Amino acid sequence: MFKPFASFAVKKFRQVLHKIILRKKIAQDVFYFVSNLKIMTPKIIDKLKEVEEKRGVEILLAVESGSRAWGFASLDSDYDIRFIYRHEKDWYLSPWDKDETIEFMTDDDLDGSGWDLRKTFHLLLKSNAALLSWFYSPIVYVKNEKFYDLFKPFADKCFSPIAVFYHYSSMSKKYLEACRLDEVKLKSYFYCLRTTLTGKWILEKGTVPPVLFSELLVLVDDFTRTKIENLIALKATKGESYHHPNDWELFGFLEKTILDNEERAKSLKGGNSDKNEMEKVFREILAE
Repeated sequence: MFKPFASFAVKKFRQVLHKIILRKKIAQDVFYFVSNLKIMTPKIIDKLKEVEEKRGVEILLAVESGSRAWGFASLDSDYDIRFIYRHEKDWYLSPWDKDETIEFMTDDDLDGSGWDLRKTFHLLLKSNAALLSWFYSPIVYVKNEKFYDLFKPFADKCFSPIAVFYHYSSMSKKYLEACRLDEVKLKSYFYCLRTTLTGKWILEKGTVPPVLFSELLVLVDDFTRTKIENLIALKATKGESYHHPNDWELFGFLEKTILDNEERAKSLKGGNSDKNEMEKVFREILAE
């Protein structure tokens, strides 16, 4: 009569033990990536200063984007540095179109891309999803406080749920097809998970979605969350090109969530951008 209870107790013990091991493994991986980031941050800041000097600009905000900011980097992930910069006021008085992007790639995996202030405002007007995410990155390299305090309220105000949702929705459908194989590139699986859950966040929360992937996991059940956390721990030990046997249960969850998201998106609204207010802030930033 005690066998069912004993069986249940053993099963429960194994589940608890698995969680302890998983948490320890994740903690070890976090320690590795944090330590590595501490080593690389001075190099990144030096590179950004070099950009400022060579290009005659001031960097107003520089953050980490991509898998390191999302919280599921691989051992060989690049550093995806994204930044906003401004020129001197006279630069903006020319009637001619000018290059409004700065990019760089270094031998030690620093992948940098930045937008000029004017281009940044144009993209904000369209509720550009990438731009909005920069203001929520957990890893910040450079931050001009006055610029941030002036610009971020407009970023939140210009957030268009429908525009940002369809940006992520199109990506999630593309990545889902890349996952429709017996062996899947783990990187593609996480890209599909992130974009799918980001769409779900917009539908359920109605706010700018978080950058940290772990914050999106409140949207899934415990069973699915455990599967995902196991894959996060695994990904931290593998390279970007690693392929993994497909988890068809997880694939089914993704497929169903994407279909549900599409159906519910019909009620989404646009943003509340005001060009006059934006121009006022643009001039204020330049006058600083």
